[in-house]
Amino acid sequence: MTHLYDIVKFGIYALMAFSVLAAILAVTVRNLFHAALCFAAVLIGIAGVFLSLHADFLAMVQILIYVGAVMTLVIFAIMLTERFGDNSSPQNNSLTLAAFGLAIVSLIAFSTISVKTRWPIQENAGALHLSVGELAYALLNTYVLPFEVISVLLITTLIGAVIIAKKDRVS
Repeated sequence: MTHLYDIVKFGIYALMAFSVLAAILAVTVRNLFHAALCFAAVLIGIAGVFLSLHADFLAMVQILIYVGAVMTLVIFAIMLTERFGDNSSPQNNSLTLAAFGLAIVSLIAFSTISVKTRWPIQENAGALHLSVGELAYALLNTYVLPFEVISVLLITTLIGAVIIAKKDRVS
C-alpha cells in the first residue's frame, strides 16, 4: 500500500511541477499566443490536481469553463488583434527585474504566512461529502453575483478586442 501512496504522491508533485513550469513559461515566452497556450496548460495541471484531491466536479468545471471557454475567448481576442504578427512591436519588457523582485518578495511573504498560520485539522473532514446538487444550488444562488460579474468582464474583453481590431483596419 505504501508503494501506491508513493506513486500517487509523485504524480501529484509532478502535476504541480508541470503547472509551475507552464506558469513560468506563460510569463517568459515572447510570443503572446504561446503564452496563452502555456496558461491553458497551467489550468489543465490545476484540473489534474483537483482530480487527485477527489474533487471531480471542480476538475471538470476547470476544464470546461476555464480551459474550454475562457482560453477560447483569450485566443480569439489575441487572433483578432492585427498587431499579433507584427515584428516591429516591442518583445521585451523593461520591468523584468522589478517583476522578478516582486515575485521573490511575494513568495517569501506567502511562505511565511503559510508556515506561521495555524491550520486546524478536523478529524471528520474526509467524511464531509457535498453533493453536486448542493454545490450547484450554492453557485447559482449564493455566489451568482461573482459569476455574472465575470461574464460581463469577459464580454467586455471580447468587445474591446473587436474594437481594437476594427480601429486598426479603418486607420
